[in-house]
Amino acid sequence: MATTLPRNADVAEQLELLADLLEIEGEAAFRVLAYRRAAQRVRDTGGPVAQLALDGKAKELPGIGATIQDKIVQIVNTGEIEALSKRRKTIPPEVVDFLRIPGLGPKTVRKIWQELGVSTLAELKSAARDQRLRTLPGLGAKVEENILKSVGRKKKATGPPRTLLGQALPALLAVVDVLREHRAAERVSEAGSARRRRETVRDLDIIATASDPAALTDYFTKLSWVAEVAAKGPTKATVESHEGFRFDLRVVPPDCYGNLLQHFTGSKDHNIALREDAQRRGLSVSEYGVTETESGKVFTAETEEELYERLGYAFIPPELRENGGELEAARRGELPELVETGQLRGDLHTHSHWSADGKNTLVEMVEAAGDRGYAYYAITDHSHYLREDRLEAQAKEIDRLAKRVAPLKLLKGVEVNIKADGTLDMPDELLAERDWVVASIHTAFQREPTERVIAAMENPHVDVIGHLTGRKLSRREPMEIDIERVVEKALETGTFLEINSQPDRLDLSDVNARLAGEAGVKIVVSSDAHQLKALDYVDFGIAQARRGWLTPDQIANTRTWAQLRKLMKK
Repeated sequence: MATTLPRNADVAEQLELLADLLEIEGEAAFRVLAYRRAAQRVRDTGGPVAQLALDGKAKELPGIGATIQDKIVQIVNTGEIEALSKRRKTIPPEVVDFLRIPGLGPKTVRKIWQELGVSTLAELKSAARDQRLRTLPGLGAKVEENILKSVGRKKKATGPPRTLLGQALPALLAVVDVLREHRAAERVSEAGSARRRRETVRDLDIIATASDPAALTDYFTKLSWVAEVAAKGPTKATVESHEGFRFDLRVVPPDCYGNLLQHFTGSKDHNIALREDAQRRGLSVSEYGVTETESGKVFTAETEEELYERLGYAFIPPELRENGGELEAARRGELPELVETGQLRGDLHTHSHWSADGKNTLVEMVEAAGDRGYAYYAITDHSHYLREDRLEAQAKEIDRLAKRVAPLKLLKGVEVNIKADGTLDMPDELLAERDWVVASIHTAFQREPTERVIAAMENPHVDVIGHLTGRKLSRREPMEIDIERVVEKALETGTFLEINSQPDRLDLSDVNARLAGEAGVKIVVSSDAHQLKALDYVDFGIAQARRGWLTPDQIANTRTWAQLRKLMKK
């Protein structure tokens, strides 16, 4: 009987818990960090890491060595890492939850547990109420107050909630543009996870230089959309907008703008790897400069390009800075030339009023596509709204409109639903009449999704699989899709896979997009627009493609329609 492999999320959860327990025990910080980084790498990997570990190949992933690979094999064989089982017997389970309370670090948690004998959240709350915590060195009334506020509350992430990139980025770029107009502003850029175009973000970071830093900072705090000023100084400020976005501005010295922009863009893992590599070559990297350890000479950079060059790398685009092999590629001069939004020739997944959930008429959507400069545009309204004579009526409207909007080529497309049994909800004879067919799962997400997608790809009329995993960020988990089998079938059948640009989908994920692209599958970046403004969502889809290391050649709709047709299975 075949062993059921643990999901990547389950493996990552055990590695993270082991890191928590090691931290409470006072283990060396580098060991704790190694497990946390490995957990994140497991979460970000497309295929099953458990299988890679069994095959002895997990250690080839960045951040996973032979020791951690062995621990993943233990999870497969026994259900749990041996070191984790051992520590569970000695550390009470709720002690780990103490770490989630603001102000309680691992050393403090260890003191509270071992010196006061407090091992549950209820006991912790009681100790805080009775003012017993302040008897320990370094603890005071403030810590007790934090505990009383936090214990018993519904669990939630510390800090501001994560927000969809598609919601936060327009607001951030608008603020950057406003700051650039100020008389004192010299250079202004977004930073942080938003600059890396991660699918969700928290704080919105801005780095600037200015002839008068205090004037620019003061201006920032007095903008009309600011609801609250959380902090303010002559060179930095934190404000919250009426929409609930939290913005951090730092005005930095011009001579080290490149150092600080790189540092605050991150990611943390990228920066750690950058520093570790520099240390091996006798250099020390901080946000303010690069120091030669032997001579003490400090190098500062006005631009990120200068900084990366000084460290021996080609410039690394922000989207790639996730410690996914970009440093090695940059040192060898092998970074990909990433795709850009302006290279898209057409949009191949869009809706109109012919879909009940479409907000604009077909005419309005097509005219907006023309304004974007597209060469072709596929109308892919939902098949279940095109029953009886509606499909033919829609085709006639497309034909009439096509004459008006030439040379923009209109494609008669459709988005069909992949049903629970793997069949499509439109007969083949009608699909054969369509120029472009998107097949997607919209219901019964737990019913063998991999087999259903594979069955759909075997249909000769299906051109692309839409939003493969069906996830809705922060609302619906992705289906349990075997990405490697899907990629293999896509190559076999000549079916494209889609990066759906809807901000709450961005599906394929960056990791899966990279996996598919490296395997040779052609990717389509589509808006899935249901209204005019959503046509601009392709900017987010292209950002996702860039995070997946994809080049223009790997994106099918960077080609002319004639070139694209030659790649299609029909």
